[in-house]
Amino acid sequence: MSSYPSADVTPVAPHSPALPGPRMGTPLAGRVFTALHDRKLVYNACWEDPALDRAALALGPDDHVLVITSGGCNALDYLLAGAGKVTAVDVNPRQNALLELKAAGIRRLSHAEFFELFGAGRSLRAREMYRDTLRPDLSPFARRYWDGYIDAFAGRGWRNSFYYRGTSGFLAKGLMLFLRRFQGLGPHLEELLAAPTLERQRHIYESRLRDKLWAPAKLAAQPLALNLAGVPPEQRREIAEEYAGGTVQLVHDGFDAIFGRLPIADNYFWRAYITGSYTATCCPEYLKAANFARLRDALPRLDVRTASVTGFLSEDRPRAGISKFVLLDHMDWMGWRDQPALAQEWQAILDAARPGARVIYRSAGLRTRYLDPVRVTHEGRTRKLTDLLHRHPELAARLHERDRVHTYGSFHIADLP
Repeated sequence: MSSYPSADVTPVAPHSPALPGPRMGTPLAGRVFTALHDRKLVYNACWEDPALDRAALALGPDDHVLVITSGGCNALDYLLAGAGKVTAVDVNPRQNALLELKAAGIRRLSHAEFFELFGAGRSLRAREMYRDTLRPDLSPFARRYWDGYIDAFAGRGWRNSFYYRGTSGFLAKGLMLFLRRFQGLGPHLEELLAAPTLERQRHIYESRLRDKLWAPAKLAAQPLALNLAGVPPEQRREIAEEYAGGTVQLVHDGFDAIFGRLPIADNYFWRAYITGSYTATCCPEYLKAANFARLRDALPRLDVRTASVTGFLSEDRPRAGISKFVLLDHMDWMGWRDQPALAQEWQAILDAARPGARVIYRSAGLRTRYLDPVRVTHEGRTRKLTDLLHRHPELAARLHERDRVHTYGSFHIADLP
């Protein structure tokens, strides 16, 4: 495990308190996951494809989006997609510190400088840019965090990229070293990324890579690896119960989709983890030069809060209401573990939502059965949450097939009353 400065930060409570129950997994696994999630930067980038979100949400200037921050990439993408306001919330202040650093870079740096940090993932001028330009724009917590961690951007060579930092990046680096050094697949991976057509890409994958990816799939499915990737015991149990072949098969089936069926040319998610960097043409929208000035103009519409979804909605409810909710996969974390907190969150969502608001979320499993017992109050009556949600399973399934990440079992779209 990589080591990060933690003496200058205060541990944060997990999104919901752990309650003992029959589906918790081993106590040690739960403690390891909580220790990592409470004290480390977990996600160096968002691991959800915003192209799906754009198609599902149809964002416009009247929309107020609530999204869980994660790496902050998608909050910026929603601004570019035309959302009138984006509120990013996360209980891990390190994730918000990352989004703050990106926002400061967009405001204060040239595009070339910004791309050095977040496109290449490393710059010999990282400390200088931070000290002279970025640091004054940050909140007190973000300053303390990056004062001790800005060297994450100051490395030399692909192995020292920022995209190999954070717990998820540490896992990616270990897997890439295994593939390149121990399996000798580096040249084949580079050839795959450079494939001029999908047919050529599929041939390279099926003839030179597919069978050799079973070993890394098994490594990635180990409890410690999944903890580093931000996958808690509850999600692992969900996969084991609902996906034939379990986590190993889910990972390998994901490889089949990512490398065998979907074009790799614009798959910036996996490019960053294979090479440690993006390119000018294969990168998130927030990193493209053509979008930089427009994104700078849109930044006043971004609000960043360190809070849980329930805490933010209950204590600081937006007066105009929220029209779009992007819940990522965090309900898998709560699920059967803390049903009261899950019900409380959905009650807060219903109370803060505009009529007909849309919610999107992802799950490691194929079905979100933990929503079935949830009861909420609507129009003065206690109702089953699932009776109130108007789902769009066909649209969700079509979009899920196009997912460039392909690490989730399912994608869900639902409208509120």
